Amino acid sequence: MEEIERTDEPVVYDDLVEKRTDELMELLENRNMKTLKLRMDEMQEYDVAEFLSSLQDNRMPMLFRLLSKERAAEVFANLDAPEQERIINSITDSELAGIVEELYVDDAVDMMEELPANVVKRVMRTATPETRNLINQYLHYPENSAGSIMTAEFVDLKKYMSVKDAFARIRRIGEDKETIYICFVTNAHRKLEGIVTVKDLLLADPETVIEDLMDRNIIFAVTTEDQESVSAKFSDYDLMALPVVDKEGRLVGIITVDDIIDVMEQEATEDIQLMAGMTPSDKPYLRTGTVEMWRNRIPWLLFLMLSATFTSMILTSFEDMLAVQAGLVAFIPMLMGTGGNSGAQASTAVIRSLSLGDVEPRDVLRVMWKEWRVAFLCGLTLAVINFGKMLLVDGMLLGNANVTVSVAATVSLSILFIVMFAKVVGSFLPIAAEKLGVDPAVMANPLISTLTDAVSLLIYIYVAKLILGI
Repeated sequence: MEEIERTDEPVVYDDLVEKRTDELMELLENRNMKTLKLRMDEMQEYDVAEFLSSLQDNRMPMLFRLLSKERAAEVFANLDAPEQERIINSITDSELAGIVEELYVDDAVDMMEELPANVVKRVMRTATPETRNLINQYLHYPENSAGSIMTAEFVDLKKYMSVKDAFARIRRIGEDKETIYICFVTNAHRKLEGIVTVKDLLLADPETVIEDLMDRNIIFAVTTEDQESVSAKFSDYDLMALPVVDKEGRLVGIITVDDIIDVMEQEATEDIQLMAGMTPSDKPYLRTGTVEMWRNRIPWLLFLMLSATFTSMILTSFEDMLAVQAGLVAFIPMLMGTGGNSGAQASTAVIRSLSLGDVEPRDVLRVMWKEWRVAFLCGLTLAVINFGKMLLVDGMLLGNANVTVSVAATVSLSILFIVMFAKVVGSFLPIAAEKLGVDPAVMANPLISTLTDAVSLLIYIYVAKLILGI
């Protein structure tokens, strides 16, 4: 491994990786394959996968074949689906079988879900019957469930074992397990009875029985449990691994923290896309085709465009009234934008709180009351500042004759009511969606903005009628 030079400047890992990548490229250009293989063996598997992915030609499969069988499987698991497909298409069936057998089951399942059907058939054909049956079992679990992301590689112990016996078993079977730090205690029927860590074993007397060390207060997931609920357990209880049981309470797999980080990233990306008015996609941006992006975006754009018809209808209905006070028209975009922004603030805060478990549907009245008070303070602040701005800037400095005290009061009072309406609705809709079993992100910024646009116009018009008498 390359030593870190001692300098007065702080060492940045990304800079070291970039330096090593440049060195690999130079070795590749000079065809120094022996040294290149040694350098790749010294690097992290993820960094090797990133380097291989940067090679958009036949050199990538060639360099992959330089890796040892065990290391090749680890690097393969860090590649994206297109690179995995390129590798599979360039190696023999025996080489492919070796990689599949070295992969952890959850990584193999992830690969199967991403690859084209013809490639999946070849992979399954080369796998052993035991591996094939295990992969098929995992593929049958509901999408985005605990069963679909778990792995079967874990260390199981019996409560009657001594610490000495436990270490002997860990040494015997632990090499191919996802984690050996946390061990799971099961009975003869594979029912989960407890959990013990290697730290507990190291600090205990060799003759101590596992039953006296294990923790019986077990946090677990069921195979059909949603992955978002599983990620919440990792966050709430600071877990490194979570056992997964079937409906009979039998231990069938575990979920490790590295898998749940991927889940959290996926869920966050999905929420961001929904809040922006797009159909979620699990493909990276640069790997998503133009037509697919069009399909993901156009339904929401059509819906929002057609729903904006209500705003046009309201403007048309009060066209004569607005003609009397033409100066009011100039402030409509500002009022609608303020309403949309206010609603978006509230909905984003509530959606985030729902995802973290800070807010439950039963808290709807408390949330709406809180947002109403916040809305009143925000609306009052905006109204006062806008009133002064309209009189001083629009009226006096810009000389806009249409801006009178009455018009400024109309716009400012409208701001107060619009902000109050938008924030209350923005807090209510996500909770209502959660109660109905719909993703709260769907009831997010675009939908709330469309609703507040129409209502903002109505509020503005009726406040104008009240104050200006038109």
